[in-house]
Amino acid sequence: MWGRARKLVRIWIDLFARHELLSYASAIAFQVLKSLVPLSLLGFALLGAIGRDDIWTKHMAPAIQSRFDPPIYHAIDYGVKKILDHDSAGILVFAAILTIWYVSGGVRAIMSGFNRIYEVGDKRPFWIRWPISLGLAVCVVSGVVGAMLLVEAVPTPKDGWEYVAVAVRWVGAIAALVAVAGLLVRFAPAEHRAKRWASVGGVLVVSTWIVTTLAFRWYVASFANFHTAVGQLTVFLILMVYVYASSIVLIVGVQLDELLREQATEQQRGILDLVVGR
Repeated sequence: MWGRARKLVRIWIDLFARHELLSYASAIAFQVLKSLVPLSLLGFALLGAIGRDDIWTKHMAPAIQSRFDPPIYHAIDYGVKKILDHDSAGILVFAAILTIWYVSGGVRAIMSGFNRIYEVGDKRPFWIRWPISLGLAVCVVSGVVGAMLLVEAVPTPKDGWEYVAVAVRWVGAIAALVAVAGLLVRFAPAEHRAKRWASVGGVLVVSTWIVTTLAFRWYVASFANFHTAVGQLTVFLILMVYVYASSIVLIVGVQLDELLREQATEQQRGILDLVVGR
């Protein structure tokens, strides 16, 4: 067992070095960090459009109020309420276009990373790559924002249906994230890989996204301290670690599926086939 463990570690060290997985994860994380501001603007604009201002006033704002100095908190609260109360569709369209534009840069980084993992050259001209990246960005933004709205904004019914509604919302959110991961794997690389929507790597990516997001949310609501410069720097570092770790997991998940696909033969079923029952 120890020998197999060392062999597995050597395989992954070689894959990380040969395919420069950390470099591509860093590029993806940088693009994601740039997208967070317009994505937040889009989220609040959507909450205002569907009339769920209470998500901010009753849940989010009270959770962070004690973690900011009063002037800073009031400035944030004023800005968010201005977005929520804005009745024009202009800000919603502006936020959506800006978010898609920034996310498309991350999608192009994902394209390059997937091509490196698959060891293929991308001969698609830019007038094909860019529309694909924009189309995938629309899907990514729709899936992520849709999953967040399902979990946070859909009202919870009473009369004993609370648990059923929560389960349905989470199943829908997970399905949206799985669809996003599947679309990226299917259309981002220059050469497609024949694999199922549910794979070992896909399960790893989606489950890790959910766990790390909930952990980061819990940290911000429970421990984050914005009163001091050190506390603000700590929160920013935790945010970078969260985004970087999520990017690494995405790259590693695709690499894992590719590794299992390469190891499978016609005579002997690979680990991926055994897991998904193929």
